[in-house]
Amino acid sequence: MADITRRLGWRHLRGAPTAHVRHHRSGKLAHDGPGLSFWFRSLSAALSEVPVDDRELAMTFHARTVDFQDVTVQATVTYRISDPAVAAARLDFSIDPDTGIWRSAPLEQLGTLLTETAQQHALDVLARTSLASALVDGVTSVRERVAAGLAAEPRLPATGIEIVAVRVVALRPEPEVERALRTPAREQIQQEADRATYERRAVAVERERTIAENELASQIELARREEQLVEQRGTNTRREAEENAAADKVRAEAEASRSVRLAEAEAARSVKLAEAEAAKQVRLADAEAQRTERLTLAEAARTVRLAEAEAARSVRLAHAEAQAAREVGEARAQAQAAWLRVHADVDVATLHALTGTRLAENLPHIDSVTISPDVLTGLLSRLGAGERE
Repeated sequence: MADITRRLGWRHLRGAPTAHVRHHRSGKLAHDGPGLSFWFRSLSAALSEVPVDDRELAMTFHARTVDFQDVTVQATVTYRISDPAVAAARLDFSIDPDTGIWRSAPLEQLGTLLTETAQQHALDVLARTSLASALVDGVTSVRERVAAGLAAEPRLPATGIEIVAVRVVALRPEPEVERALRTPAREQIQQEADRATYERRAVAVERERTIAENELASQIELARREEQLVEQRGTNTRREAEENAAADKVRAEAEASRSVRLAEAEAARSVKLAEAEAAKQVRLADAEAQRTERLTLAEAARTVRLAEAEAARSVRLAHAEAQAAREVGEARAQAQAAWLRVHADVDVATLHALTGTRLAENLPHIDSVTISPDVLTGLLSRLGAGERE
């Protein structure tokens, strides 16, 4: 829209670079071109402003396919006015000289013309196309047909309009049909989703199994490492014990060597002391031996004298005892011989009685004697037999 300002009964118009302005004054063309700026009188001026920039026209219309299914087509047509003079002559692009606003709606007329023309060609191509084909290839076919139809439409060049591009944004069926058509695909997608879910679960189970196996392998490896650690600790402990034993051995050897040296020194000192003491003891022993020898000789002489006297006395006593024993033995032998002679004529029963008497004299004291019937019977039998004899 052009900017118009007022100054003392005059008007000043300043156009945009994308707006083609035509100024007629008293029926004659005074100014013609884009981006103009000039002064004019409102009472004698006729102004037209034609936009020459590219414009987007969005359109939405309904069509019916060959199988009697309604579809909605959404398209966009890009156009521009290539011949502003022709467009200004065919359509009313006049503006108010005071405000610069269009007196009518020329762009709406262009939009209606383009929409109806495009809709005519789209309806023509969709009327011979099934719904399935229209949903698959309808966008391309409709776009190509609309672009070709608009390019071949004679009214557009006659109006000064040039088609820049045609875009078909969407081609949709009715909501119920669309939901019905989406159902198989949705079911298939759901099946794919279910299969993906099952596969994901299977993969998850497999991964869990792998994780469990890895954990088990890790535990086994950890147990093996612990075993190695225990063995290494045992080896280290054994090695430490061996080292300690070796150190103790070295210390013991050193201590033993020191002890040996000390013992040797002590032994040498002791030997010296012992030699000195031995020499002293020898001297004392010699003196004591001499004294003891003297005493021994005196004691030996005294003992010899006593022994000789005791021996003489013992000899005398032995002779006396031998004589007394010989006399006692002879008396006993005579008594025994007389006893034997006395008992030689005695009967056996009397001898038995005497034997029992002598045996009783020599036996220890007996409080009571138990004689069994068998012994008593045997003794009585022998006694009776002896009396009969």
